[in-house]
Amino acid sequence: MRGFDASDILLPEIWASHARRHPDKPALVCDGVTATWGGFNAAMNRLANGLIRAGLKKGDRVAVLISSSIAACEAMLGTVKSGAVMVPVSGMLTSDQILTLLTDCGASFLIVSADLRHLVEPIVDRLEALRENGRIGVDFNAEGWVSLRDFCAGASEAEPDVALRGNDVFSVMYSSGTTGLPKGVVHTHTARLYFCVSNGFEMRFDGTAKGLVTTALYTAGTWLVLMPTLFNGGTLHIHRQFRPDDFLEALERERITHAFVVPSQISAIFAGPGFDGRDTTSLKMLLSAGSPLRPAVKQRLIDIIGAKFFELYGFTEGSSTLLRPEDQAAKSLSVGTPLMGQEILIVDAEDRICGADEPGEIVGRGPGLLREYYGKPEATQAAVWRDPRGRAFIRSGDVGRIDADGFLYILDRKKDMIISGGLNIYPADIEATVGAHPDVMDVSVIGFEHEKWGETPVAFVVLKAGCETNPEAILEWSNAQLAKHQRLSSVRLLDSLPRNALGKVLKRDLRLEYSGAA
Repeated sequence: MRGFDASDILLPEIWASHARRHPDKPALVCDGVTATWGGFNAAMNRLANGLIRAGLKKGDRVAVLISSSIAACEAMLGTVKSGAVMVPVSGMLTSDQILTLLTDCGASFLIVSADLRHLVEPIVDRLEALRENGRIGVDFNAEGWVSLRDFCAGASEAEPDVALRGNDVFSVMYSSGTTGLPKGVVHTHTARLYFCVSNGFEMRFDGTAKGLVTTALYTAGTWLVLMPTLFNGGTLHIHRQFRPDDFLEALERERITHAFVVPSQISAIFAGPGFDGRDTTSLKMLLSAGSPLRPAVKQRLIDIIGAKFFELYGFTEGSSTLLRPEDQAAKSLSVGTPLMGQEILIVDAEDRICGADEPGEIVGRGPGLLREYYGKPEATQAAVWRDPRGRAFIRSGDVGRIDADGFLYILDRKKDMIISGGLNIYPADIEATVGAHPDVMDVSVIGFEHEKWGETPVAFVVLKAGCETNPEAILEWSNAQLAKHQRLSSVRLLDSLPRNALGKVLKRDLRLEYSGAA
């Protein structure tokens, strides 16, 4: 006799259950427009069934390049309901960077909003995997494109006839759009479900949640509030861009319970009147992630909102720690302990597990870990560290230590990564661009402390012999080639770069000598 089949709990089914139970409850709010759970689910289903009707097969990649909006949520998650793999794309990238990313994942459909259309028009004809009917304009119709309205016309609002499993791929999220070879982080439906459960449980989400996000919807940080809010059947408030006054007004007027901010946004709030006179009693959680918050600013915030402030350290691949409100006073300089179900260790140069307070590389594992880097088996294997039991951990590249109480402290950044405004910037990407200038012989890029952004990139340049180009000209030329978040604050000319015996640039020496370079 055959017993019951194992049942995978999947996010598309959970979203559908919210629509059945509370069809008139607000699901999404943006620019004064509200999408109810019933309407939100119907829109996702129309897109999913439209994609299937257009020839999409389970596992096909669908790229979504849409500014923060209700339409962006409908497109991203509707894509998932079709059985496709959703690929969120940053609107801060250049056309060439987007070409590299979409070629890497082999996107067969591309959904774009009018305000970002200019980024793909120069390269869309070079996307070999894109289907002939695969160009979808959210809010426009042009030659070679079909409007989203027309694409979904006549498509059923019923749940798509797709058999999804927990090990099917939910998304490929690129941790860095680069001038070189980006790595697509592959997460399954099971991993994304765990992401919702663990963050939702740890940070006090339930069906009454009113989440507020002001950072771009394609970022993993934004998902820390977006996904648990929708998982629990709450209401997500979306701001297209961050303005301190708008944020504070919404916090108070909408009785927001959960909000995500990056340190630069907190600094911007305190640069004005701050929270003075604002009612924050509705808040259950205010989360900061992306980069460390200065201790004085953190304490000022906690004094105002009380035991509701959380800090998260993690990376797109799926390992993270959380500094919870009850630990802020005793462990304020740490990044907390692992989320439920996760494990963090420190390993030395010989891959042995370190003891308490011994520095080494941070490695992590848990149910939300990536399955692989898309199409890059060698990079996937290089990122794996296995413990004596044979369990796979991901190498972070960050240096840290764990104290006797299990709290993690970050000692150095991953591969000289710069975190500006909560976004990851890799110096090598900028160095590749600046180094292409015809007068540049050598270049090194370093992040320096910045009052508004947390960090900002500065380039140290050695010119070719006989060249007399000024720093301003190199700055203007370079920033024209770089994505918005990668743009340099300044360029400094040097006769040579300090290097060790192996030829590696001594960035620490540059930091010490030019600490005011920004």
